Amino acid sequence: MQMEAGLDTGPVLSRHPLAISADDDAGTLHDKLAALGGEAIVAALADVEAGRARPIPQPASGATYARKIDKSETRLDWTQSASALERAVRAFRPIPGAYALLQAEPVKIWRAGVRDAHGEPGAVLDAQEEVVIACGEKALAVSELQRAGGRRLSAGEFLRGHPLPAGVRFA
Repeated sequence: MQMEAGLDTGPVLSRHPLAISADDDAGTLHDKLAALGGEAIVAALADVEAGRARPIPQPASGATYARKIDKSETRLDWTQSASALERAVRAFRPIPGAYALLQAEPVKIWRAGVRDAHGEPGAVLDAQEEVVIACGEKALAVSELQRAGGRRLSAGEFLRGHPLPAGVRFA
């Protein structure tokens, strides 16, 4: 885009949409955008130099400022839907990472999916090869997690060292 006095307000010289897949996270999206951005800037500069660039004004409304993510925003709220929590897990991976409290200790949630199960939000519904946790709507099936000071583990590995008894709750 061309530079103007405002923050990201100049006319756009090139647009390159990128589909976000269901397994993309902040890290994979960063890498895809970096590669696409490198290609796009080279093409845009060539168009400018050749006189082919056609700046398109950006709409005056609809833009928002994205403030820095606060650590408190990375804590999972089990009253939300499992779909929203699964997206939060992907959005905060690889950094800063989404987390929840288990018996007052922080546990990072690295990979999860949505399951059609129901219960009291935060309650563990099943703890076999995945840790299935009830949400406000459906359940979050956690497949990779990490205790503070530990390493990332599959749910199965985690459960072999830290079994979760019936009725335990994530907060």
